[in-house]
Amino acid sequence: MSGAETKLDLERIVFIGRTFEEYMRMFKLEREELVGRRILDCPSGACSFTAVAQRFGAVATAADITYSYSAIELEQKGLQDIEHVMFQLDKVQDNFRWDFFKSITDLREARTEALMTSTHDRQQAQERYVPVTLPVLPFCDQAFDLTLSAHFLFMYGDRLDYDFHVRTLQELMRVTQGEIRIFPLVDLSGKRYEHLDSLMEYIISQGWSVEEIKVPYEFQKGANQMLRITRGV
Repeated sequence: MSGAETKLDLERIVFIGRTFEEYMRMFKLEREELVGRRILDCPSGACSFTAVAQRFGAVATAADITYSYSAIELEQKGLQDIEHVMFQLDKVQDNFRWDFFKSITDLREARTEALMTSTHDRQQAQERYVPVTLPVLPFCDQAFDLTLSAHFLFMYGDRLDYDFHVRTLQELMRVTQGEIRIFPLVDLSGKRYEHLDSLMEYIISQGWSVEEIKVPYEFQKGANQMLRITRGV
């Protein structure tokens, strides 16, 4: 099978990212917590966290399936996706809270900022952007002090089965020395992921502690909690 046949079909994914400021709220982080820490953002997409966290002393790595494509290809894809999502969002504005973002125009600017910041950083430091296909990660055991995972696990519970969630969590735990934070805990309809309690029991059985924490960020209504998973002593 040729490389063209095995390569990810970019048209099947939406390449949109969140800003550094959103990440800090979603994961209830303070800037001093970044200094000197090895941080993995996975899957990172077009998010600008890795690019900006470097400025505050973090050693950040972004990992995503889309990074098999060039930065320019993804920039073009991202700009198209932003416009498409903004058009669709106009029809369902009542499903979202408009306090962090004041309007769709404000949201478009933030999504574009995240895309352009991450694109520029990837062009300057390609080594920080690693193509991966979950549930497998190409990193050493305990390579990171902190792993962040946003808008993937739990959110797509209708497409990613329970076994995939378990295997992905196993891999995130393998590569993380300290803690993992996952946001949000709801699916696309705003309902709490149906297997979350079972996954939490599994996490505890692996010697980690786990807790649900409310965060100072809620754009999708009901999406205002993260899962904090901490390695046992």
